[in-house]
Amino acid sequence: MTKVDLHLHSNYSDGSESVQELVNTVKNNGIKIFALTDHDTVIGCSEVYKYLPKDTTFIPGVELTCETEDIKCHILGYNCDTKNEKLLSLIEKGKKLRRIKLDTRIKFLKDKWGIELTQNELDWLYSRKSVVKTHIANILVNRNLATDNVSAMDKYLEGCECGKTKFEIQEAINVILSSGAIPVWAHPLGGEGEKHVSQDEFKQQLKKMINYGIEGLECYYSRYNLKEIDFLIEQAKLNNLLISGGSDYHGTNKSVQIKCLNSLNIDVECNKLTILEKIKPIS
Repeated sequence: MTKVDLHLHSNYSDGSESVQELVNTVKNNGIKIFALTDHDTVIGCSEVYKYLPKDTTFIPGVELTCETEDIKCHILGYNCDTKNEKLLSLIEKGKKLRRIKLDTRIKFLKDKWGIELTQNELDWLYSRKSVVKTHIANILVNRNLATDNVSAMDKYLEGCECGKTKFEIQEAINVILSSGAIPVWAHPLGGEGEKHVSQDEFKQQLKKMINYGIEGLECYYSRYNLKEIDFLIEQAKLNNLLISGGSDYHGTNKSVQIKCLNSLNIDVECNKLTILEKIKPIS
């Protein structure tokens, strides 16, 4: 069975590995189909082709950070046209929103903790295509203010109110669809470091997410146990949604290991409709 991982991050967002390093990691783990899904940017996707092994299939993707009313979520867009004007316009809007969030967090560090970043640290943060909490946390770890970036975020950035700096869910899904991509709800029971929602909470949110236009669920996820995976697969089948999965690999920035998912291959006996049946990957 072909090994698959459809949720990977490079250092164009909050992963630790360059695109070249990430492709090498994919190759070394025997993965033959993969997607790059950086947060709110697609710039790394075009770079993948420079290093892509001939026997490996690449799916260009993106992960958009969203919030509407009582739902905070990430939406994955698979097989997107990375030159689509609406997608690039939304990403540019996202850069401005992230800049507001970054400014707020830098001020929070100074006002609450008396921590002032150096000019070199500020220059590095502002030069990034997609800056997130992990980048600030890594600076704090380098200063020996925390042992790892998770504890750094929990201690120094918890309680920082950044205002509305996320995309509207409907807006994000509409743009993903306009770029020719498939919108998939990422880690729908809760992501890395997040509280997992109950099955009842998920079902309530799922109704809204279907109305917004999602076409798939990330059922296979590195932080989910077999019971949670089976539940999500059942919900996907009940609601005619595509089944997707991936590790959410960030290199050394998270403890998540790259995932070799055999399960995403077509399983005729169980009649599972996986995202690989609909995507026309680029070899």
